[in-house]
Amino acid sequence: MRLTNMSDYAVRLLIYLGSHRDRLCTIAEIAQVYGISEPHLMKITHRLAQRGWIRTVRGKNGGMELAHEPGKIRLGALIRDMENDLALVECMGTDNHCILSGCCGLKPIVAGAMQAFMDHLDAHTLADVIPPFPPAAIRIAPERVAAGGLTTAA
Repeated sequence: MRLTNMSDYAVRLLIYLGSHRDRLCTIAEIAQVYGISEPHLMKITHRLAQRGWIRTVRGKNGGMELAHEPGKIRLGALIRDMENDLALVECMGTDNHCILSGCCGLKPIVAGAMQAFMDHLDAHTLADVIPPFPPAAIRIAPERVAAGGLTTAA
């Protein structure tokens, strides 16, 4: 299973906010730290705010903050909210045209794997993934930008 960039970036954004609980953070600063385009991050911020994960404040001194304590934000709930399609195989989706439907045993096996995956995520909160150092100490290594990887600042 692979999560979308939207889920990945949403978790990164919440990690950043969870590491900077003392102030409002801006899209521009988070985009710069993580090397994510501002328009893409704006779309994710909008969705997180709509769904109640973050609070936003408009204006000159505006920004965003977590709407809940990090220990109250279940990773499974966040991923379910951010992913548009968790149907790992066609027969699990709403537009099922698989000719094997009804005679194949794959669907319950994959559904069980997905349930175990989500149960594992549900057992963890944002507090479990916030690093001991602030994400502002993270820098993008030029050779890893193409791969989407982050490294810690030296």
